[in-house]
Amino acid sequence: MPPARKRARSYDPARTRAAVSAQFGHVREAVLALPPEALGRPTRLGSWTVRELAGHVTAALGAVVRGLEGPEPEKRELTLLDWPFATRTAAARIDEDVRAADTADLPGLYGRTAERYEELVAGADGERLVPTRFGAMTLADFLVTRTVELVVHTDDLAAATGTEIPYDRQALAACTRLLADALAVRAPGGAVEVRIPPYAVVQCVEGPRHTRGTPPNVVETDPLTWIRLATGRSGWAAELDAARIAASGERADLAELLPVMG
Repeated sequence: MPPARKRARSYDPARTRAAVSAQFGHVREAVLALPPEALGRPTRLGSWTVRELAGHVTAALGAVVRGLEGPEPEKRELTLLDWPFATRTAAARIDEDVRAADTADLPGLYGRTAERYEELVAGADGERLVPTRFGAMTLADFLVTRTVELVVHTDDLAAATGTEIPYDRQALAACTRLLADALAVRAPGGAVEVRIPPYAVVQCVEGPRHTRGTPPNVVETDPLTWIRLATGRSGWAAELDAARIAASGERADLAELLPVMG
């Protein structure tokens, strides 16, 4: 676990629910428009094909459905800022689930998943506890994690298929902010300011704390580059060489702190 805790920022539950629905809709539209031959293409996720990745995307909402269909857990076991670090333990289990999933009928799978999700979340209390792979969370927190799953895999699908898939602004914002806050938890401090306009600014790394004026150590990048770095889709050196990261100051090297989630 990370060495220190940071208080989670607040997210509007209604906006998060809408963002999850919107981003899932964008992916659904893109997947169902793919020609059959595209579904067999490789992805950057090991040996997963586009079909397997497309099927896995439905699990982001399917986990919410299963959580709301079952009994409510007795106590909360996971906070929002615990979640990014907990995911590091799940790669093998997720891969097994993907291999076992029935993706023969993607249109039906997407349709059933979206319908049941909308039905269940419509009247659900955001403070209701739901079981997850890593422990019980509030529904409101779990939905924020769904924006990460959907945005990250939207980028994976776009990279594999060459398709431009829209990003819901609220989903992209929530994903960016949660991963930025996770970095601040992993490397607490105030020596480096990380800017991801227009969605997030966090301070991290031990050392002299900035109080006024221009910080001595600044890292700035765009949301998608940050998300790729934070999830291990891309590396610090490559993005720095491509000028997609601006880093100034002797402490402004985050290579050893990334990715923040597996």
